[in-house]
Amino acid sequence: MKKVFLVFICALFMINVKAQNPIYYLLIGTYTDGGANDGIYVYRFNPNKGEATFISKTSGVQNPSWLCISKDGKFVYAVNENSGTNPGEVSAFAFDKKTGTLTLLNKQPTDGFAPAHINIDASGKNVITANYNGGNITVFKTNDDGSLQPYVQLVGHEGYGVNVQRQEMPHPHEVVFSPDQKFIFSPDLGTDRLYQYNFNGSDAKNVLTAANDTGYYTVDDGFGPRHMTFSPDGKTAYLLNELAGNIIVFNYENGKFTPKQTIASTTAGDKNDRGSAEIVISPNGKFLYTSNRGQANDVALFKVQTDGTLLENGKQPVNANPRGMMVDPTGRFLLVASQNGNTIQVFVINKNFGLLQDAGIKIDVQKPTCMQMTPVN
Repeated sequence: MKKVFLVFICALFMINVKAQNPIYYLLIGTYTDGGANDGIYVYRFNPNKGEATFISKTSGVQNPSWLCISKDGKFVYAVNENSGTNPGEVSAFAFDKKTGTLTLLNKQPTDGFAPAHINIDASGKNVITANYNGGNITVFKTNDDGSLQPYVQLVGHEGYGVNVQRQEMPHPHEVVFSPDQKFIFSPDLGTDRLYQYNFNGSDAKNVLTAANDTGYYTVDDGFGPRHMTFSPDGKTAYLLNELAGNIIVFNYENGKFTPKQTIASTTAGDKNDRGSAEIVISPNGKFLYTSNRGQANDVALFKVQTDGTLLENGKQPVNANPRGMMVDPTGRFLLVASQNGNTIQVFVINKNFGLLQDAGIKIDVQKPTCMQMTPVN
């Protein structure tokens, strides 16, 4: 009888272990300001407790303000957001998942100043950057060892907007794959356009070609598109406009956008430059969050309705200049990178209402801007 009881207890223990969420590596991109800090930081993040444990860091990597990770977790790519006399670059790293350490493979110039965003396709063969001050998008092919070839395509944007301080030229701020990876979308703050490209990942050179009649969708003058995200089912797209501080909600189907709602992310500060920064949605698609800098310094909370539209659900004050954010893969925590506060704050997400509670956990990092996660195993 005792043997049966012990077997039963062991079985319960194994079920409980399996029920635990997997552990992730948390990679953090930063502004180095000419060597003020080390660049990319790696932590081990436990989503069962919200705890982060420091593992490693890079050195000598300038302004890796945005990161992306290959699907298999073996390679990491970072923009080097340099401008002025320093050309923009993209850096490739091998990532050792056993030790959590990064090894620089090589760098390539983007031929565009201040690359602000980077993305990689599911195959791991195409890496794409949005060059904010270059007004263009650069496409790179990867080698089998994860290193980058010289760029194969450079796509320029044209035009300007009504805000003479911020929209004097094109400023592509992001490159986003459609859920089916048939298209690439690029919100352009400088031209009030959402550019759309056909994605031809197997093509050697013409990876991006203009889609739809004009190659872009327009938003209202002075909105300043910055970042966007899709609902988990791929039927709704959310475009965050930095300057206007609002969100446009679109129905989305096979590359076609139909706007159905515009809702404020923030009303604080300069009406011509609200400072909205990042937009993320929970893995279950129920909650959406935006970060607002400037006078707001908060996170706006929204509940997603059954038709994809948004219902405002309050504001969460955060540390100064909240830039990047992410919801961890389990949907339990929201992490907010405070660029000027030199911290990443961790909030618990209420599973019923999406409200945030400070977990009392802060990760001290100089000028954090971006976060990405990949499973440890």
